[in-house]
Amino acid sequence: MNARLHIQVAMRNGKTFLKNSFCTQPFKLADVTEDRSAYRLQLIVMSSSPGILDNDDYRINIELDEYCSVELETQSYQRLFQMKTGAKQAMEVRMQKASSLIFLPHPSVPHESSKFSSKNKFYLSEDCLLIWGEVLTCGRKLNGEVFRLSRYHSITEIFLSEKLIVKENLLVAPSVTDVTLPGQLEGYTHQASLTCVGNMLPETIVENIHELLLIEKDISFGVSALPVDGFILRLMGNKAEQLYDILKSIALRITTYKNRRPSTVDRPPTTVDT
Repeated sequence: MNARLHIQVAMRNGKTFLKNSFCTQPFKLADVTEDRSAYRLQLIVMSSSPGILDNDDYRINIELDEYCSVELETQSYQRLFQMKTGAKQAMEVRMQKASSLIFLPHPSVPHESSKFSSKNKFYLSEDCLLIWGEVLTCGRKLNGEVFRLSRYHSITEIFLSEKLIVKENLLVAPSVTDVTLPGQLEGYTHQASLTCVGNMLPETIVENIHELLLIEKDISFGVSALPVDGFILRLMGNKAEQLYDILKSIALRITTYKNRRPSTVDRPPTTVDT
């Protein structure tokens, strides 16, 4: 199935609104913003399909105008079903000046013999804030499908003012590389990553994340500052919900931090700008 999703948001009277949207089956898009006076728009991407099937080709395009703020959610865990040929997904996000995007999709669950590849590209302008995360499970544990997938390959590239600043290349192919070996997952079954780029971050953000994660049980993690304002976090654990909750907790801390640096992201214009 060839599926398309296009989201375009703009600013009007100090609030972000859904300017245009287009989707084909199985995608559906819903506005779930509770506080209509808030400038941040909350959207949820839903699907009428039980998961990604063989030969599926998903294309997602997201555009944010200046000063817009969007929190994008998914409906549920993303199941990758048994495949012969494979499936793929491509996402492209373009963010204009001082816009912000939070997108933490639910964990992916690769079934036995699944083959999936994804390419994510984010194009940021000045003063943007991006919080993007991924969680990959080992498969259906209770069905005995621990790392029975054929191949999972995800590439994420982040550009700031057209310059590549982050490239993450995640490849899991158990038939080629034993994921339990040293230097791989080393006994863990789940992994996650969180990338945050934005000049509104506190200078102590890396230390703050270390303090937060040190109290978590049964995980390993590493967090590094980026060459620009931001950080990248890698997590390993044994529970998808735990890793997913950690990503959401960190995102919440970032967006509600009281002593962050002044930024135009926090002061959207009150005039129409569409």
